[in-house]
Amino acid sequence: MFSFLLPAACAPTIKTAGIDRVEPRLEVQAVVTADDERLPLRSWMPPEGTPLKALVVAVHGMNDYSHAFEGVGKTLSAQGIGVYAYDQRGFGQAPWPGYWAGTEAMTNDLAIVLKLAEARFPGVPVYVLGESMGGAVTILTMTEANPPPVAGVILSAPAVWGHDDMNIFERGALWLTWHALPWMTFTGGGLDIRPSDNNEMLRALSRDPLVLKDTRADTIHGLVDLMTRAQNAAGQLKVPTLMLYGEHDEIIPRDPSLRVMGKLQGDDQVKAIYANGWHMLLRDLQADLVIKDIAAWIADHHQPLPSGADIRARQVLAGQR
Repeated sequence: MFSFLLPAACAPTIKTAGIDRVEPRLEVQAVVTADDERLPLRSWMPPEGTPLKALVVAVHGMNDYSHAFEGVGKTLSAQGIGVYAYDQRGFGQAPWPGYWAGTEAMTNDLAIVLKLAEARFPGVPVYVLGESMGGAVTILTMTEANPPPVAGVILSAPAVWGHDDMNIFERGALWLTWHALPWMTFTGGGLDIRPSDNNEMLRALSRDPLVLKDTRADTIHGLVDLMTRAQNAAGQLKVPTLMLYGEHDEIIPRDPSLRVMGKLQGDDQVKAIYANGWHMLLRDLQADLVIKDIAAWIADHHQPLPSGADIRARQVLAGQR
């Protein structure tokens, strides 16, 4: 039916990493990668004189950037937990905003940042916090053959909605745009999807020029591939893990999220479901509740979460909906 489009099809554009040219390093406001690109870096550290209990490396979601962790950074740093967050390639002020960098480049960047963070703070436990798309990047980074050493993984509404979870029309549209119209952009307007109950925060994002408002078709295809691979790999996580999900999440569907939760079976792999949570758990109106759970879990992986969201997760996973 659409074969007439294919002769004029454009190749998808992937702005992947270049050849290694320099030794990666952490600067005050940037991560310098091996191919000599600069990924903007934000940090929130405990007050001077306060011991650093742990460091969290935070990885943002789709079309977002490191500013997403402002609230997390301020709250955790006040409790002695430092936070680093960087703009991933293709987002924020990183190179080639709006273009997909490819899964390999994104996971390599995260591995580099984690290794640099560990070297900068020897003896300090390093955690990685992945939100949405950043959660998928985190899963794949930490399930590679030689993952960077971390004390634990925190997944906030990880993007694990794969090809098999889509209906035939969604898969068909994805195939068509990937092969024939990779340059086409989509805004998400008219979908009537609500990512959070924090309307003031959402309005601020709509005004923020560094938050992408439209997405190329080839980027969407890359994201779906990333999510599919993360969903399949989640059961291979071998480190302490905390996975968070909101019952009102309208971005990442419930069923694939629960399936991934079910794959986390270690004694130190904790699941939390928030009855009043949305997709943007770390910026929802009840974000303080979620961040308090994160701090408590970092302090002790085996103690119940203050919110009781771990109890709710056990009930949901047992079929008590």
